[in-house]
Amino acid sequence: MKFYTRKLIKPGDLNARNTLFGGSLLKWIDEEAGIYAMTKLESKHVVTKYISEIDFINSANQADVIEIGLQFNSIGTTSISFSCEVRNLFNKKTILKIENIVFVNVDENGNPQKHNKTIESLKLRKI
Repeated sequence: MKFYTRKLIKPGDLNARNTLFGGSLLKWIDEEAGIYAMTKLESKHVVTKYISEIDFINSANQADVIEIGLQFNSIGTTSISFSCEVRNLFNKKTILKIENIVFVNVDENGNPQKHNKTIESLKLRKI
């Protein structure tokens, strides 16, 4: 798992318990995974298709710094999938795990479109 993005937890990111709001975290994950899918597929036209069970393990507090990690799972004809882990940067406690996030390459009408990538071609690019 490679950790690509860091976020500082600010007051606007908190829920009623004054811990990190899950919706904020999921927004950051979806954005980061989407960017990762775009870079791997070399396409700006990817959409989130599926996110598997979200396992919240520990909470995060204001002023904590978290990091979002992604790992390639698989590639299909029109899709690419990753797993995700979010952890506290300083104490390395896992905050969240997602086993599978799937993105689909789409055409201008939103229909699935082949991306013509293979596992071999993805390994050639350093991202």
